[in-house]
Amino acid sequence: MLKLIRMLVDWLLPVFFSFIRPLIKWFLRSFTRLSEIQRIVYGAPAGAVRTIRVENCLQQSRNQLIQETINEFNTIVENCSDEEFEQMPARMVSIVSRTKNIKPSSHPDFGHLLGRCVEQIWSYRRLVYTVDHLRAIPYDSNNLQHEEMLLELWNYLMPNEPLTGRISKQWQDIGFQGDDPKTDFRGMGILGLENLLYLAREYNNTARHILSHSMHPTSGYTFAIVGINLTYMAFNLLKDEEAKTHFYNNAESFKQPCSLEHFNKFYSYLFFEFDHYWIDSNPTNIMDFRSIFQSFEVIIMEALHDKNCLFKSNLIVEDI
Repeated sequence: MLKLIRMLVDWLLPVFFSFIRPLIKWFLRSFTRLSEIQRIVYGAPAGAVRTIRVENCLQQSRNQLIQETINEFNTIVENCSDEEFEQMPARMVSIVSRTKNIKPSSHPDFGHLLGRCVEQIWSYRRLVYTVDHLRAIPYDSNNLQHEEMLLELWNYLMPNEPLTGRISKQWQDIGFQGDDPKTDFRGMGILGLENLLYLAREYNNTARHILSHSMHPTSGYTFAIVGINLTYMAFNLLKDEEAKTHFYNNAESFKQPCSLEHFNKFYSYLFFEFDHYWIDSNPTNIMDFRSIFQSFEVIIMEALHDKNCLFKSNLIVEDI
C-alpha cells in the first residue's frame, strides 16, 4: 500500500505543479516585478545551481521564439565555428530580453549573467559532440598521427627505457593486454589514447607515480586498460549529463566555456582518485577490479549529484 501511495505521489506532484506553475509565476512576477529567469540569474548562486535552473527555465518556456532558438542552437552547436558559437549567448540574451520586456538600461547585469549561463549550457552540449566524435575514431596504425601519439605515450611513461619495436611485449609493462596496443582502443577509439596521453604529458610525475602503483606484484592493475575504462566512465558521465555540475562549476570558476581540455582534466582527476581508492580498498588481486571499479563509479556519481561539486582538476602532486 505504501509503495502504491508513493507511486501516486510521484506521478501526481509533477502534474499538479504543471497546473499551478503559471499561477506561481504570475504571483511572483506581480510581487517582485521580475520575470522567472530574472529571479534565477539574480538570486541563484553562480555555477551549476544557476545554470541548471536557467536551462530548465528556458526548456519549459512556452514562448515560440525561445523554443525555436533552443532547437536551432541544439542543431548547429555540433558543427558551428568558434565565431558562430561566440555569438550564441548574445543572441539568446537579446531574444529573452525582448520577449520578457527586460530593458538593458534598467537591468544592466542581466545580459552578462544570462549570457554566462547560455555559454555553459551550449559549450557542454558542444563538448559532448566533440568527445563522442573522438570516441568514434578508431585507432589506425596506418595513421602517422595516431602512431606518434602512441609512441609519445611510451616516452612520457617510460623515459629511461627505449621501446625495442612498435609491436613488443614491452607494451604490457604500461598495462596493455598484448604486444600491439591498437587492439585495446577498440571500445573508446582515439579518445582513450587522447586521455592517457594528456595525463602522461600534463601530469607526468603523477602519471608515472600511478604507473608504479599499478606494477605492484600482488595488488597491481593494468594501467592502460584501467585508463581506457576510466575514459568509458568519464564519457558516459558526460553524455548522460551526470557531470554537468562539475563542468558548469568549472566553467564558472575559470570564466571559460566547457572544452576538451576540461574533459581531459576531469579524466585525470578520475584516474588519480581511482588509484587512491584502489589502494585503500586493499585488493587481493586484479580479480577484485570489477567490484572496486563499480563502487568507485557510485562514489563519483554521488559526488556529482551535489550542485556545488567541483573536482580539483589541476592536480598538485608533481613532487610526490
